[in-house]
Amino acid sequence: MQGILGKKLGMTRIFVEDGKSVAVTVIEAGPCVVVQHKGEKNHGAVYQLGFVPAKPKAVNKPIQGHFNKNGITPLTHLKEFTALGDKPYKVGDEVRVDIFQIGDKVKVQGTSKGKGFAGVIKRHHFAGGAATHGSMFHRAPGSIGASAFPSRVLPGMRAAGHMGNASITTQSLKVVRIQEQENLLLVKGAVPGRNGGYVVIKKK
Repeated sequence: MQGILGKKLGMTRIFVEDGKSVAVTVIEAGPCVVVQHKGEKNHGAVYQLGFVPAKPKAVNKPIQGHFNKNGITPLTHLKEFTALGDKPYKVGDEVRVDIFQIGDKVKVQGTSKGKGFAGVIKRHHFAGGAATHGSMFHRAPGSIGASAFPSRVLPGMRAAGHMGNASITTQSLKVVRIQEQENLLLVKGAVPGRNGGYVVIKKK
């Protein structure tokens, strides 16, 4: 399988064979359940995976019917993945953390922490103006366009606004350790999102 769904547990450090300390993010990767075979694409068969058992209140009739069709307990956090090998998966099969190997490079997608409304200095790292001598220009954005032409603010102008709470993908994270009994995947470096947030881990 190309990837798996997981939950970020937090960061720690481990010591590798040569005695170096490595900062790692601990991810509870799976086990995920194959919910549906979506069909074939150029790169292989596509499957829908589910991760977390759904609460009864959160399951409406269409969702219940989708899972009852295949005799599976309703799950949340559904995501489609491609099977990279020739091994066919059946509906109801489990996809576990053992699809990865130590040394693999993975990309992890998560939702960044929401920061609320932020100004241009915090959001876009503007330098700001002088802080003294009555400059009256401390944390303002500065010019946002000319008045004669084009007489409007061009799309994409960096400005104050909602910061964070966006989908972020971190590339080329190295798998440092795998603990199959606990379904834990330890990757070198930081992963987007809060502790307890759900992430998508895919092979590079």
